[in-house]
Amino acid sequence: MAEEICPCCGGSGWQRVEGTGAVKHCDCLSGRRIERLLLEARIPKRYELCDLESYTPLNPSQTCAKQDVLRFVDKYPLVEAGLLFLGSCGVGKTHLAVAALKHIIIDKGDQGLFYDFRDLLREIQASWNAVSQTSEIDILGPVLDAKVLVLDELGSNKPTDWVRDTVAYIINARYNDKKLTIFTSNYPDAAAEPGNDLATGSPVARVREESLTDRIGHRLRSRLYEMCKVIEIYGQDFRREAKIKHAI
Repeated sequence: MAEEICPCCGGSGWQRVEGTGAVKHCDCLSGRRIERLLLEARIPKRYELCDLESYTPLNPSQTCAKQDVLRFVDKYPLVEAGLLFLGSCGVGKTHLAVAALKHIIIDKGDQGLFYDFRDLLREIQASWNAVSQTSEIDILGPVLDAKVLVLDELGSNKPTDWVRDTVAYIINARYNDKKLTIFTSNYPDAAAEPGNDLATGSPVARVREESLTDRIGHRLRSRLYEMCKVIEIYGQDFRREAKIKHAI
């Protein structure tokens, strides 16, 4: 299919300013740049339609989370801290993170990058293969340089020394360069301990739930306090509820 030629500039990228002999960059260049930036952002197809308009809060924590993102993108680039979304599966953390990234690209014209942390680690490990056509720096370079980075599912991998070292390298490099990072994690900020049932007062036996600190370590969690505003989201799993409604 032939590429559509802009009627204003005829594909040259330059447009005459009416009433003068001057020319200016055609508006179509801006549109092409946004398309390129969205493509280079690596937003997964599953999330490419996510935006703030399509995020429908179902409880106060989700309403507050959406308002926090609205304020963040409205003030950008005059923001000094990124965002850290915490919550269980399916409450909309990735949706809001992608929405923020897309608004920054589309409305502010800045460059950004999305990576699922598990995929990033797999790509780094694959680069060690002698047959691989990429090197570790080929993969980490864009991650470290991205003006805005969304790192999804932080803490999802088993916390080996190598995983923690890799997380530390990425986080510290972006911290030192004052690059904005948006994180999501399914792990709570504090581990849940056995306690009493709120209704009956009876002791409740449950396995201690791991926290984000357990997964990435105290030092990195402390660094995230400096880098990000924490946004905790609660609620039912959107995906599960949607599947139940569809089945009905």
